[in-house]
Amino acid sequence: MTAGPPDLVLAVDVGGTTTKAEITDAAGTVLTTGTIPTPHGPAAFDAIEDLGDRLLTELPAAQRIRVDRAAVVLPGIVDPVGARAVFSSNIGWRDVPLGDRFTARWRVPVLLEHDVTVAGWAEWRHGAGRGHDNVCVLILGTGLAGILAVAGRLIRSGPGEAGEYGHIPIRPHDGLPCPCGNVGCVETVAAGGAIARAYTARTGHDIPSAATVFERAPHDPIARAVIDDAVDALATGLLGILHATRVDLIVLGGGLSGAGDILTTALHTDLSRRLRVVPVPAVTLGAFGIRAGLIGAAHYARAGALE
Repeated sequence: MTAGPPDLVLAVDVGGTTTKAEITDAAGTVLTTGTIPTPHGPAAFDAIEDLGDRLLTELPAAQRIRVDRAAVVLPGIVDPVGARAVFSSNIGWRDVPLGDRFTARWRVPVLLEHDVTVAGWAEWRHGAGRGHDNVCVLILGTGLAGILAVAGRLIRSGPGEAGEYGHIPIRPHDGLPCPCGNVGCVETVAAGGAIARAYTARTGHDIPSAATVFERAPHDPIARAVIDDAVDALATGLLGILHATRVDLIVLGGGLSGAGDILTTALHTDLSRRLRVVPVPAVTLGAFGIRAGLIGAAHYARAGALE
């Protein structure tokens, strides 16, 4: 008799700014949850272990023993087969061997994967892209990356890798330096931190996040100009991908998806102005917002594969 999917799973989504974790049941009900700031460098992995411990101990003993699998999704470049965090420019780690440290700490099998790959896969298979065979999902947050599905298949060059759309250089001659070492990458204009910094540079006013820029856009011409610049960068980075694949849907997920229609409408308008040879794809917001990585990690823990 084949065993059913895990009853309860622990999902951990490590982001450039915050690390989030949840324990959910098979119906997706959240039993316990927690969020912490992501420490810089390898100290992040100690914090991940502590956060998982905390959530597990918050469960009643009868539920705790039913947690029988976990998934940790990491930013940057990940080697899930070799259990290594290869590189993260935003958090600042390089070639950190993880081995079975999470499994040993939590005493359950733990899967590792790339955070954006898992978040994008969740939006494609279970969220806003469900039912579409040709989809590009972009996760917009501290960084910018995504996944591509063509003819109903997730396109990957190998485990632990996503589409690094944020590191497509679009302004190599007059752009800003990128943490990756290049100049003028999409991320330097269109990621959340870049939008907030651009607004501060133009106005002299510090703001908490890019969300403030989107909130001010309807009545603040400077905020609108910053967003237009970000959309221009995003569209420029997408042009080659769209001509090569002819995807019919772009899903915008992650933290910046909270910007709403102002972002999807602006991107669709920009692409409509530029595309001549291939059809203009629809542009929509992700269904899961900032929880896409957590939801994807839980599905991944249960399924054991990205299919």
